[in-house]
Amino acid sequence: MDRPFVVCHMLSSLDGKIDGEFFSAPECRPALAEYGNLRGFYGCQATLYGTTTMIGSYADGMVGELPDVSAHYGKEDHIAHSEAENYVVSIDPKGVLRWSENYIEKKGRPKAYVIEVLTEAVSEAYLAYLRGFDISYIFAGKEQLDPRLLFCKLKQKFSIERLMIAGGGAINWTFLQAGMIDELSLVMAPVADGSNTAVSIFEKSDFLPGGRLIGFTPKEIKQMDGGSLWLRYVPENREGV
Repeated sequence: MDRPFVVCHMLSSLDGKIDGEFFSAPECRPALAEYGNLRGFYGCQATLYGTTTMIGSYADGMVGELPDVSAHYGKEDHIAHSEAENYVVSIDPKGVLRWSENYIEKKGRPKAYVIEVLTEAVSEAYLAYLRGFDISYIFAGKEQLDPRLLFCKLKQKFSIERLMIAGGGAINWTFLQAGMIDELSLVMAPVADGSNTAVSIFEKSDFLPGGRLIGFTPKEIKQMDGGSLWLRYVPENREGV
């Protein structure tokens, strides 16, 4: 393929929630451990997150208003680190994330260099801001995200062969609709939340117009420690199927 193999790897409650109070339940602890262990099973060189997840867990919040700049960079990709061993791919269509460095280092995970994914709607001021931290960025669409273009660039420019999506429901749904997910890996904790506000595994977004039902073919079902389940599925709309 001219793009990476893509797995969507998620942890959910029995009612399909991927955030909320269930994470603090004792019943969820074994599932959390299994979810973390399974990240290594896929051997991915990059993990992709949406803007909301980045704001909440990885970036330094939102950048706010930036000063005007005289420099003109054009809407051309900027590759700062093309030989790193691990990346965090940050979906940031309009350029709103705030940074203090060009890498992310979480406890228990390898150091990961940031790749910002932008659309041509981003400002020159934000491009100058990213260059100030020597952060790589690539363009994938004019105003809406182009998932296939993004993945082709990640393979061509960064040699990424295997990529994990661990985003919010909107990002997951965007790439699923585009036929860009090769496998769904779902660790399901034996606990229900019941929340009507928590995010689900897949949720419609503004990144792509419309949407349709997507079926899945089971690949493997395995019971894990603590009563959790590991479900592996292949989406029926996967590119090339």
